[in-house]
Amino acid sequence: MSERKYSVFIDNVGSCIDRYCPAYGRKYSIKEKFDRVKSIPLLTAVDIVLTPEFINEKERIRENLTRTGLKAASIAVDTFADPVFQKGSFASVNPTVRDLAIERAKEAIDFARSIDCNIVTTWPGQDGFDYIFQADYIKERTLFQDAMSELCDYAPDMQITMEYKIKEPRTHCYISTVGNALLMCEAVGKKNLGIALDYGHAALGYESPAESVAICKMYGDRLKHIHINDNYRLWDDDMIIGTVHTLEFVEFIYWLRRTGYNGYMTLDQFPYREDGREAIAESAEWLNYLETIIDKADIEEIHAVIAKNDAIEASRLMRKLLSGV
Repeated sequence: MSERKYSVFIDNVGSCIDRYCPAYGRKYSIKEKFDRVKSIPLLTAVDIVLTPEFINEKERIRENLTRTGLKAASIAVDTFADPVFQKGSFASVNPTVRDLAIERAKEAIDFARSIDCNIVTTWPGQDGFDYIFQADYIKERTLFQDAMSELCDYAPDMQITMEYKIKEPRTHCYISTVGNALLMCEAVGKKNLGIALDYGHAALGYESPAESVAICKMYGDRLKHIHINDNYRLWDDDMIIGTVHTLEFVEFIYWLRRTGYNGYMTLDQFPYREDGREAIAESAEWLNYLETIIDKADIEEIHAVIAKNDAIEASRLMRKLLSGV
């Protein structure tokens, strides 16, 4: 059995907003959120986005990490929720806005280092465009590249990760696919720049998430962090793990094992109408169950089936894996 390293974005155990309702449940304090995470036995860490709620509460975060014994899997930079970044963050053509994005990323790096966390996640959701003839693709991508290079040089002891997504909040995001993210890693040329692969984002972009894991391994071993959730591929639904793409998750876990990924898998979902704590606990149970399928599987048999490149044999393997025999 492989070591389980499960985390959760701490806000996901609270009440989430959607496009129409500011929240379907009550507001939870920082302490309550930490307690709700701690009450889920399979979780050992949290991911924290330095949103306005958290950015000035670093001491309280530190105290609650110590109090609960939870680790920090990643500190994420908020360059998406602040309206100042509405036309871009790291790729902004406004020097003042771009400098602010870099400053916030460095603040996140400093805080992460202070709590013994070595991964800082950037999700450049506002870096992109919406309309034809709106953007200077070369200039803005170059600005983004330079920003990532600056952050990597600022913290050579840290892993700086880019979380890619095909769209939202922009209709087109610059860091959009696994291939696009790997090209940026290659252009920046720093060993400590990597990829945070969000399963739901990969699915939304019509990738095979398992193949995306393999590609990250092939081209520089760039996979450094995992966000995990489920969706119907039409939108980033952020649903309970395994409730839609059960078999694809099994293949995803197989390829994580095969490529030697040993980092955290962070539950990243938006339980709008469900109790956040219960929905996250259910995802953790699903993830543990799906990992157990691979624990029990004959790995050499899986290798052999893949080597045959035969769809019928693959289908038989799927039924066998789900039956547990």
